Order: sequence, then structure tokens, then C-alpha cells
Amino acid sequence: MNALLLTCMLLANPIAPTMLDDDEHGRDHDTQGEQAKAQSLPQVRMEPVFSGRTFREPIQVLGVPGDSDSLVIVERSGRVYRAALSGGDPLELIDLRQTVNDRNSEEGLLSLAFHPNWPAVPEAYVWYSTRRPRQTILSRFKTDVLGRMDDKSEEQLLKVDQPYWNHNGGTVVFGPDGMLYLSIGDGGSANDPLNHGQNLGTLLGTVVRLDVSKKGETTPYAIPEDNPFVGTEGARGEIWAYGLRNIWRMSFDPKTGELWAGDVGQNKWEEVDVITRGGNYGWNAREGAHPFRPDNAAEGVKLIEPIAEYGRSEGGSITGGEVIRQEGSPWDGVYLYADYMSGRMWGLRRLEDGTVKVGEVLRGARKPVSSFGRGSDGELYVAAFVAPYQSKGRIYRLVGPSP
Repeated sequence: MNALLLTCMLLANPIAPTMLDDDEHGRDHDTQGEQAKAQSLPQVRMEPVFSGRTFREPIQVLGVPGDSDSLVIVERSGRVYRAALSGGDPLELIDLRQTVNDRNSEEGLLSLAFHPNWPAVPEAYVWYSTRRPRQTILSRFKTDVLGRMDDKSEEQLLKVDQPYWNHNGGTVVFGPDGMLYLSIGDGGSANDPLNHGQNLGTLLGTVVRLDVSKKGETTPYAIPEDNPFVGTEGARGEIWAYGLRNIWRMSFDPKTGELWAGDVGQNKWEEVDVITRGGNYGWNAREGAHPFRPDNAAEGVKLIEPIAEYGRSEGGSITGGEVIRQEGSPWDGVYLYADYMSGRMWGLRRLEDGTVKVGEVLRGARKPVSSFGRGSDGELYVAAFVAPYQSKGRIYRLVGPSP
């Protein structure tokens, strides 16, 4: 790989881990491209909001509970803003730049979620990287009624040691059960050299499920008794699912409660998964639906197939998205996702016969989408960089056909 290009990516691209790893397998034919040509779905366009205002490396956008006019924007460097769609200057909710390590492109302030009963429960939860020691930390902050977080109120709930600088994951999201779900990458380097993906004794390469409303005997959170590996010898009870390389964005379907995720691939395959209780998604025995290091899979353990996948001629770093719920609309039930490197966006619909319908849906110029988000009004938004390897980004509303 060109050394100058690699340096630019390390400095500026927050979510392109597949392109930073050694491409030892080369390129492959892409099945999704054929599906996209054969299938058609209604198209969507990206409409800028906030009068096209730019933010610095915006890597998450989410709604403000109870306020359909406001969105929260998370910048990788450590700042969080609340901005009104109707206009005006954004309100800074917190500045964690002195705490967060964003030195490398896959480190930083990576995700935020409000408590599901906010503002009655005035709490926000964040997932961020630190340098000394190299860790990723899940913290809880107290907020005021506007969402401003008191940096002196920080309570660190979970610390995960990171052997390398990349594959920090992660998304913080509350499920319909009120539990906190967190995706954690496999720890980095390339090819999962420490075999975290198939190791239930580590939180790396997993989705964890925590009860943050209670405390455990030795932890500031409780492990739900119905987590799948509670009581399993040698396993961490926090784990909900494993065998995941580096989920970049996951979200719950507001109608079915299913947890959808985009898992970034190694050299050849990006994948879409529905995360289920106790599921093993195959990494690093498998990449997508294809053998990678098959001897690393435990004998007799079932590996869950991805819902969809695509190869290197279509992109290089998946951004997991959201399921659209608009009753009466042709979009209802469609899962939207994108690729940061190529700027493509797809819609996916599961049909009654068990097959999957996939098609490219973006009308207009392609953009490097870093995150999808759902506003309190039910509308879908994306954060996207102005161009790959650049630090400026904008927020867009996704506009599709009317019901």
C-alpha cells in the first residue's frame, strides 16, 4: 500500500480498519453487487441539516429524548453538541478532549447514549479510548435537563485493556429490555493474533449486556441473570454474543426489538448481522460466511451466518445502520447501511421465504457515512465526512418516498 496514503488514513480516518490491515488474501468477486443489479428498492437522498454546518470528525448522531427539533452530535476528539434543527448555534454538552485519546484513527470518543428514561433519569453513558494505560472505558455522567454532562460526575463502569490501537469498536445502546448493550472490538492489529474472537474469557470481540441500574458484588453494574454465559466456567458473564471482529454501529429495530450490526471485515468481506443471545459469529475462524482460520472454531459450536455481506470491489469498512419504521411506506422494515470507504448505501429487506433482498439506494453523490441515527421524531439521519481522510463532516437527513 502507498505509504503516503496509509499515513493519511492513520491520521484522519476514524473507521477504516479493514484498509489498514495486511491484505494477505487479495480481492474477491462480490455477491452483493449482483444482488443490487437484480433487485430494486425505493431510493433515498441525503439532505443537509443545520444549514450545512460542519463538525470536526462527527462519528455519531442521535436524537434528544422528547425533543423532535434537536440532535446530538459526537465528535471523535471528545466534544459533544446539541443542535436545533430549526437553527441557532449548537450547545456544547461536554468537552472531554483532555481525557480522550484520539491520537490514532480508531481511538477517541466513540459512542454516547442517554438513559432510556432521560431526563427523568438524568444520565448519559459514553465509550471512549485512553492512552496511559491503553484502554477503552464505559462511563456514566450526570446531566442537566438540557443534556449537559457534568465532567466531575464521571463514574467509570467498565475498563477494557487494549493490546493495540485499533478495533476499539463500539456502540453504546439501550435495548427494549432496559439493559445496556455495548459492542467491543477484538483488540486490534490484524487477523486477531491473540485469538480473542473465539475466547469467552475476554470481553474483546463481543457484545456485552449490562444492568446499569444496579451494582454487582464486585462491579459498579450488575450482570443480568439471563445472560447466556452466566455460570459457564471460564466465561465472562457480561457477554451476550461473541466471535465479532469490530462492530461499527449497531441499533435495535424499534418494532421487533432485533439488534442489527455492521461488523467490519479483515481483507475480503464486510458483513451485516442480527445479534442474538449467545450467538457465535465466527471471527476469526471465519470472515463473513467464508473460512478464515477454521481451526480456531471450537468443535461442535454453531457459527451464525451473516444476513448479508459484500466484498472489496464494493467497499472496505461497513457502517451499520437503522431499520426504517414508517407504516404504509415502501421503506417499512428496510435496514439501511453504508460503506465508509466507497460511500455506497444499501437497503436490505428480509422476505417471508427467508431470502434477503438487497439493493443500492442512495440517489446523488456518495459520501463517507460514519454513523446513522434516529431522531426523536422517528426520522433517520447520518453523519458523513466531507470526503474520506478529511476531518470535516456534516449531518444529513435521509429523505425517501412518502408513505
